[in-house]
Amino acid sequence: MEIKPYVANILDEIESEGLTAVRKFSEEFDDYRGPLKVEKESFLSPEEFPPEELGAIRSAIDRIRSHHSRTIPEDNLYLKSGSLYGTVFRAIDKIGIYVPGGRPLPSSLMMTAIPAQLAGVGEIVVTSPPSDGEVDPYVLLVANILGIDKVYRLGGAQAIGALAYGTGLPAVDKIFGPGNKYVNEAKRQVYGEVGIDGLAGPSEVCVIADETADKTHVLADLRSQLEHGEDSRAWLLTTSSELADHCTNSRAEIELKDDLESCLDRANDIAPEHLEIMTADGATLLDDVKNAGAVYLGSFTPAAAADYFLGVNHVLPTGGAARFDSVLTVRDFMKPVSVANVGSEEYFATSDIGKKLAKIERMADHLNSLEVREDET
Repeated sequence: MEIKPYVANILDEIESEGLTAVRKFSEEFDDYRGPLKVEKESFLSPEEFPPEELGAIRSAIDRIRSHHSRTIPEDNLYLKSGSLYGTVFRAIDKIGIYVPGGRPLPSSLMMTAIPAQLAGVGEIVVTSPPSDGEVDPYVLLVANILGIDKVYRLGGAQAIGALAYGTGLPAVDKIFGPGNKYVNEAKRQVYGEVGIDGLAGPSEVCVIADETADKTHVLADLRSQLEHGEDSRAWLLTTSSELADHCTNSRAEIELKDDLESCLDRANDIAPEHLEIMTADGATLLDDVKNAGAVYLGSFTPAAAADYFLGVNHVLPTGGAARFDSVLTVRDFMKPVSVANVGSEEYFATSDIGKKLAKIERMADHLNSLEVREDET
């Protein structure tokens, strides 16, 4: 089966037949026939969860909010020759968040919804495939704590289509969240109708380590990211043959290098999702890191900690996309808007630049738009 036409047919049917198609695919793929919206009264109250679990979730939320509140972009306006220039940031009006099914992934919702709220997004719609007819209770708990009441029992490509076309769910302006290959392909195909955060691939970790690294820590970190699935990848780039031997059975791709410079060169070629550096002077290597979704320095900054409680975002580019893409931030939920307010004095002092360029490009109406203002002098 070719995935592109398969997903295209699903999206086309949803766009043309609406809610009937959404319900059909929900029944076919998730064996679900009930209401799509999770009513607020069916959310479990926080007090119904074990106190230690509730405490961990609240603490993670607080740490994520604290970190991301420091990264809110600020308007940048400046005066030049009596004219105003700059950029202002405006929140996206409506977003959709896809939370994968299978294992409970409350952290996925936290990492996406919290920066969205800090950005000032007006409406957040969450969709997740039902298991035995229900969305995971921990995902609903996070939604409840964050005050999100638009949660839907819908997964797969049909969820992406419903968010993009407003079929059974509110239509959104941009879709966020990881998913399987069908979700990824659906996001790719609806791009342009709506925005997307990116195309998430299998999880990755690359560890650069020397002889000072704790072998137990390195091995555990390689295995932790490989736990995500059979297609996850891990690399160990090391100058220590002893460490390389210790990690032989980890399923990681191990490369023994002569020096750390060679390790960094290789890491930049890989452009990994997570890059851990466990060397004697790891911080000194940071300037030479060009391509990585996130960099974690030292023995006590494993990718698993960033996944859950450090507060930094765990939504990262995969599959080499760190060459041109970056970690999810508050800015991803905002639009920079260019602003200019030019005074007449600067306009007349500089308009000749535009007139010459308009002539070069043979844009007569552009030229007229510039020249007509000179009649007012």
